[in-house]
Amino acid sequence: MPTAALHSHPKSKPLEAAERYEAWYHSRRGNWIGRNEFALLRTLLPRTCTNLLDVGCGSGFFSRQLAANGFVVTGLDADPAMVAYAGHQDPHSRYVIGDATRLPFADHAFDCLTAVTSLCFIADQADALEEMLRVTRRRIVLGLLNRHSLLYWQKGRHGGTGAYAGAHWHDAQEIRAQLAGLGVHKIELRTAIQWPAGHRLSRALERITPSCSPFGAFLGVAFNPL
Repeated sequence: MPTAALHSHPKSKPLEAAERYEAWYHSRRGNWIGRNEFALLRTLLPRTCTNLLDVGCGSGFFSRQLAANGFVVTGLDADPAMVAYAGHQDPHSRYVIGDATRLPFADHAFDCLTAVTSLCFIADQADALEEMLRVTRRRIVLGLLNRHSLLYWQKGRHGGTGAYAGAHWHDAQEIRAQLAGLGVHKIELRTAIQWPAGHRLSRALERITPSCSPFGAFLGVAFNPL
């Protein structure tokens, strides 16, 4: 997720915000982080899953990677400018404006669902999780900001700035407790981005740090509806 605040002229703010959000993933550090986060998401999704909803798709960065990996993707975001940008970048997938706590889809409409850090910015997480379960048949994969990480100590512990302002940082115990009463099974947790600086040493250390480490900045949580 981008670490820089999105500053722009008021008249161009919606489009410029989407462009800057996307541009971060094309920076050297952002590209490395995005690739590692996507690799973790991909390992948590069943290979036979086809029809997928990406909740909080933003500029569509992860939605496009999923589509390129064979998924039939619908991206959803509350920000019309993000949806417009995502649709322009990826005209072959479907992008819609919507609220994660009131998803505009029928029950069991999708095989799988992803939500990359979007739950971290939703006030009513319980409603959002119930809606995700309602519309999904097989597998849900969340990407969360991990409170037990080096990135939290760098960017989150004093309330967060820029793209992290107002974010909720989870930990494994908390998300397990949130899921406990929702009727889910086959919960799996992994992490990525153990060393968030992104320089050569960080990349080398990341390659030898297992995803079962509890300290990665990106906490991947997968589970199945009952």
